[in-house]
Amino acid sequence: MTVSQETLDEIALSRDEYEAIIDRLGREPEPLELGLFGALWSEHCGYKHTKALLRTLPASSERLLVAPGAENAGVIDLGDGLSVCFKIESHNHPSAVEPFEGAATGVGGIIRDIFAMGARPIALLNSLRFGQPDDARTRYLMNGVIGGISSYGNCIGIPDVGGEIFFSDSYKGNPLVNAMCVGLIEDGKMASASAKEPGDLLLLVGADTGRDGIHGASGLASRSFEEQAEMRSAVQVGNPFLEKVLIEACIESLDLPGVVGLQDCGAAGITSAAIEMAERSSMGLKLLIDKVPRREQGMTPYEVMLSESQERMLLAVTPGEEGPVFDLFEKWDLDATVIGEFELGENVRIFDKGELVTSTPVITLTDAPEYKFTGVKPQWLTDLQDADLSAIPVPAESPSTLLLKMLAAPNIASRFPIYRQYDYHVQTNTVVEPGGDAAVLRLKGSKRGIAVSTDCNGRICYLDPEIGTAIAVAEACRNLSVTGAEPVALTDGLNFGNPETADVQFQLTESIAGMSRAAEAFGIPIVSGNASMYNQSSGKDIYPTPIIGSLGLLEDVEKHATVAFKTEGDAIVLLGTDSTWDGIDGLAASEYLDLIHGKVEGQPALDLDLEIRTQTVCRDAIASDLIASGHDVSDGGLAIAIAESAIIGGIGASITEAPGERWDAAMFGETQSRILVSLSPENLSKLKDITSALNVPMTLIGSVGGDSLSFGDSISTPLVDADDAWKNGFTLATSD
Repeated sequence: MTVSQETLDEIALSRDEYEAIIDRLGREPEPLELGLFGALWSEHCGYKHTKALLRTLPASSERLLVAPGAENAGVIDLGDGLSVCFKIESHNHPSAVEPFEGAATGVGGIIRDIFAMGARPIALLNSLRFGQPDDARTRYLMNGVIGGISSYGNCIGIPDVGGEIFFSDSYKGNPLVNAMCVGLIEDGKMASASAKEPGDLLLLVGADTGRDGIHGASGLASRSFEEQAEMRSAVQVGNPFLEKVLIEACIESLDLPGVVGLQDCGAAGITSAAIEMAERSSMGLKLLIDKVPRREQGMTPYEVMLSESQERMLLAVTPGEEGPVFDLFEKWDLDATVIGEFELGENVRIFDKGELVTSTPVITLTDAPEYKFTGVKPQWLTDLQDADLSAIPVPAESPSTLLLKMLAAPNIASRFPIYRQYDYHVQTNTVVEPGGDAAVLRLKGSKRGIAVSTDCNGRICYLDPEIGTAIAVAEACRNLSVTGAEPVALTDGLNFGNPETADVQFQLTESIAGMSRAAEAFGIPIVSGNASMYNQSSGKDIYPTPIIGSLGLLEDVEKHATVAFKTEGDAIVLLGTDSTWDGIDGLAASEYLDLIHGKVEGQPALDLDLEIRTQTVCRDAIASDLIASGHDVSDGGLAIAIAESAIIGGIGASITEAPGERWDAAMFGETQSRILVSLSPENLSKLKDITSALNVPMTLIGSVGGDSLSFGDSISTPLVDADDAWKNGFTLATSD
């Protein structure tokens, strides 16, 4: 019997994919089987449009302990018996439908990925994209998402220490909600999402199973989101208090001799978690679906298998050793139930009350189609890149007026109204709080620390996906380097439009190439990640947004720098250039060009070799105690970087050289590879020695002090006015 197109649409399978299933099975799939294929061949689980490209990413490092894709997340060796596990994942479509629960369960899901590795979660970050904040629906989505993130993180007791938010009409109908979690593993106590021997039992622990989240992976994450679609039943509901207990119970269970495997029950629920465990174990699996504890009456095997109810984990347990496991989870007031058994063979066999419902080869279910494509650069992109930026008129407004307008812009103004809702000191490891370029956390029991950040400018990636993604890698690493941390690993969250279109295929191909080129240049691996496709609404794709999560290591956590200017009379130095001010080409893809002129055009550029050397200079200078402050020059350009360091430090700055006739390009251009530092004048010669050794330009541009921001003799803005614009701009922009 041929299945209807309506059914295929519901599970996001194409007609060709359905025919491929028939060909592989040699028969028509059973209804439950079809649901399994829909979930496991979904974009979210199967990565069918990206996995060929993802294989090209660098994934080797002396520090790498778990390779990408081998487990739930990558693991990096920090030394001293400590390893770090981290990953970023998206929950875009659920958050567009139900922002609070969509964001909350996104946080819960990424936390489970981390403690499934045996790691204790120690930090959360988030990377968010919305339409313009003066839009009523955008404010509804944003407030719901931020509320969901803060509620889940605060309740579960994991500090939310960093991230970023960006506003553009590109994301108006389809916001991006990416959550990152970092966890620590001590003494090599790492868990694996697999069984060891035939006969190992499969235990389900945690929450009962309901109907929430059915078709979440296939329905929401694997097709275009339309504003009018009513899909709230596909959004899960989270319980952070239950997950808090689940973390403790699962980590403790790994000390029991009978527990041999641990797996998160996330996207596609038991379907993905159990069948992927069987695949990793190279075994078959017998599932007793009627044994799954349920919170709703009359649930069918289809609903039980595809439910994405939250706060559930699967354990592989040696037969005869399950008693202590039951006792442990009972101690934590959690249910643990045997729902299956790993066995010799190649099939997953699903039984309901003793009756075989379906039997399907594991590898057939997990071997999703793989689509390969080569992108062709569209003419419209060439036209945008070739735009004559010199034709952009100099604003009639004064430089001081425009500086205040830029500081108050939604993409530049202080994010304090957001992160004030997060508890970022719980667990007492936070050394550098949100609000800077990267968060810094101490590693208890060691003098070392880690720095973490996320970064991506979708506007730059839109104008050049390859260079834009390389810039995202460079900026994510720069955020670490300005604190003094050496970048050691990356995770990626790929957020793109419809991968079936030529433009998005070009964007994907170029973006992965740029990511690979930049990561290889830095010599660091991409250890984990997530791909989210079909991010569009009303037929329009979002900006390509390959978010980069970065992790760096500080050998001495006390030797770190922050953004704020510190001391009157300190010298202000620009690393990475021998010119104080930017040229006209720096306006390409800039915030200034978009905000003031309503244009997104120009050709972005990046000198990776200079970028790496400049970051090395900054780290070496911080390690040598030469630098008082360090700040990435990026969104808004040099004038904004100077203003932010002054505002956060509560002290003014005087820049010696005036910006010149094209003061707008000079002040707000966004040329890459520049780092703003301040230091005692007596340390200038030592800094010069470091820059000379690495052939990095440095320019003394001014000094710290006073109560204003002065640029040459002609431009001066009271610091109190700059402070007011920056601290209140976002609040004003988002108020009703």
